[in-house]
Amino acid sequence: MEKVLIATEKPFSSVAVEGIRRVTEAAGYELVLLEKYTDKAQLLAAVADVVALIVRSDKVDAEVLDAAPALKIVVRAGAGYDNIDLASATTHDIVVMNTPGQNANSVAELVFGLLVYGVRGFFAGGAGRELKGKKLGILAFGNVGRNVARIAKGFDMEVYAYDAFCPPSVIEGAGVNPVGSSEELFATCDIVSLHIPATDETRRSIGYGLVSRMPEGGVLVNTARKEVIDEEGLLRLMEERPDLTYLSDIRPDAADMFAEKCAGRYFATPKKMGAQTAEANVNAGIAAAEQVVAFLQEGCTRYRVN
Repeated sequence: MEKVLIATEKPFSSVAVEGIRRVTEAAGYELVLLEKYTDKAQLLAAVADVVALIVRSDKVDAEVLDAAPALKIVVRAGAGYDNIDLASATTHDIVVMNTPGQNANSVAELVFGLLVYGVRGFFAGGAGRELKGKKLGILAFGNVGRNVARIAKGFDMEVYAYDAFCPPSVIEGAGVNPVGSSEELFATCDIVSLHIPATDETRRSIGYGLVSRMPEGGVLVNTARKEVIDEEGLLRLMEERPDLTYLSDIRPDAADMFAEKCAGRYFATPKKMGAQTAEANVNAGIAAAEQVVAFLQEGCTRYRVN
């Protein structure tokens, strides 16, 4: 019987695992679990005889793929997939997929959890600000961005968006104001929420130049990727402008410096929290299993990213 491996340093919930098991075993595959592993050697041993691999934020590099001669597909349960070596997977003739949209509401709700916490002065007892009437900018209007826009309307915010790959007509159709560039978005909005992937074009793209365009009291929210932030540039700007706030669910490399120099204007969760809800956990896990089965049995590559 061919094997499907779940390899997760941060495990799925038991409900998600049982859902994945139902899908894979009903299709005639054996499900193998590698949870909370502490050494890469454990992962290398586990992939030796599997045809499919489901991961979360686990690193799947060339060494892992070299150790998996039978592997046909890797599915990242979530939207981002920069933890997987796509070029090496292609060389090995291995299909890589993600599960877009399954975590979108979870991430979007966290944006507003961070925002309310931030604009209310981290609940320290002083007077804060309201979100009503503020201009919210969404950088990238994908699944998460659209959910952010939906929730923002409930706060009675003015919502703007920029996405180089999304037609303005689509943004307008969602009841959101399109702008022509990321520079215009930052200059227009009191709050900017990042939803861009980490690519060669976006890495370190959010820094001094862009964020300095924000109006007084600007708030930057990052639930995307740590790599898109130019930490040195952002830190320098926040020292120059004590009106700016940075909120993130990704702990920066320079977290200690941010905490020291931007006290009261900076907050980051200890670990990435965007997809950490029971619902998102189950949705992404089961979607990954269904995609594995559809590919192995029908050759479906709908969500292929390599």
